[in-house]
Parts: sequence; structure tokens; C-alpha cells
Amino acid sequence: MVGFECGSFRFQHSALSTVPTRCPQRCLWCLMENISRYVTDIKLLPPNIKDKVLKIMSLQGRITDSNISEILHPEVDCLDLRGCDISDIALLQLCNCRKLKKLNISSLKKNRISVTSEGIKAIASSCSFLSEASLKRCSNLTDEGVLALALNCRLLKIVDLGGCSGITDVSLQALGENCPFLQSIDFSGTQVTDSGVASLVSGLCAKKLEEIHMGHCANLTDGAVEAVLTCCPQIHVLLFHNCPLITDHSREVLEQLVGPNKIKQVTWTVY
Repeated sequence: MVGFECGSFRFQHSALSTVPTRCPQRCLWCLMENISRYVTDIKLLPPNIKDKVLKIMSLQGRITDSNISEILHPEVDCLDLRGCDISDIALLQLCNCRKLKKLNISSLKKNRISVTSEGIKAIASSCSFLSEASLKRCSNLTDEGVLALALNCRLLKIVDLGGCSGITDVSLQALGENCPFLQSIDFSGTQVTDSGVASLVSGLCAKKLEEIHMGHCANLTDGAVEAVLTCCPQIHVLLFHNCPLITDHSREVLEQLVGPNKIKQVTWTVY
């Protein structure tokens, strides 16, 4: 039998006893304070308790490559690892989380260089129900990883590739051709060109796209802005600030093609 105690409350597991399905919040925090002692015992907890542990550890940034396999279970449908120090090694452990719908591995500040297309390909091959993929500042991600997501996760609605400097038109073309439900995409700070934007907004998601972030893209011109405004009738957030090749012509096109009160947020930079 294994277990841990918090005051008069005890978690335990054996062939004849299982962990209670309800536990005081203070016991979970007690567990977090002594996580190094009980990390292997967590694997034996029931899914509903694991979900609470997972949430607390996510908020505290305590999920790592070495302990994530103990916390995960097949029913996990949402995983937020923004503040956690993880790499492809952790992502490979998600192969059994086939119900996963939301994944956030964005880096809050600096680039996350430990995640590459290999980890994203592993997720794509196992998590076909994925609807949200937030990969901001995963700077070693390439088109290969995004292509895998587009081909295998066709229910995607939200994709964040902001700051993924290796991303090119190939990724936007793949998402446009394979993801009909895509509503929001961020590809700011990438290598995409007008051609990639045109492929995206003329694809299957054209009528669904509501939000596009494409700021800090050195290769984009007024053609990209015009393509979005022409092909995406539902667009209401369009950010294209700090794009040095975009001119005041985009503002004029915005006024001509978009009716009053349709755009909720728009940003651009006047050079």
C-alpha cells in the first residue's frame, strides 16, 4: 500500500482500497509542497484527483519531462504548460491522451528552444481531436511540425505560431487546405509572405476566420492585408503592426472594404 497523509486525511491505494474521489483542497496543496516525495504515488490517483493536481502543478510551473508521465491520464482534454520547463520528451508522453482538445506550450517570455517539430509531430499523430494549439515562441518549430498538425488535426480552431521564426508559407498553405474550422491564427514574427497569406485565406477556412495576427512580419506587403479583407467576411480582429513593407494603402483598403463597426480591433504601423 502507498499513500500520504495531511492532518487526519490519508490518500492510499492498494488492491482493496482506492483514493477517495473527494479530497480537501488543503491536502492537494500539501501534496504539492512535498511533491518530490510522492511523485510516483501520483500515478495511482484517480483521474478526477489527477486533474486537480495537474491544474495546480501547471499554475506553479512544476510539470517537467521527468514527472509528466505520472500525472497524465487518458481522459485529459486540456493541458496548459506555459510556465513549465518541458521539451519534446514531455510531448512524447502525450501519445495516450487521445481526447486532448487544448494544448498550450507557449513560452511566456523567452524562446522555448527545447520543443521542436519532432514533439509536435508526436502530438499530431495521437491527438486528432485537438482544437487549440498554442505554440508561441517555440522558436525551433518548423513547417514540418505544423504540416503534421494540419494533416492530422482537422478540427483545429485556434493556432498560435507567434514568434516561431522558422515558419514559412508552407505552414499557412497546409492550414488553409486542411483545417476548415480555423477561426483564429497568429503567425506574427514569422517568415511568411503575401503568397502564404493568400493560400490561407483562400482555403477551406476562409469563411470561418475571425482573427488574424500577422504583426512583425518583414516580408508582408499591402497585398496580404487586402487578401484577408477580400476573402474573410467574418474577420473582426486584424493585427499587422511593425510590418515595414505595409503602407498607408492598407488603411485605405480597410476603409473601402470593411463596413462600420465590423472590425473590433485593428493595428498597423505608419512608417
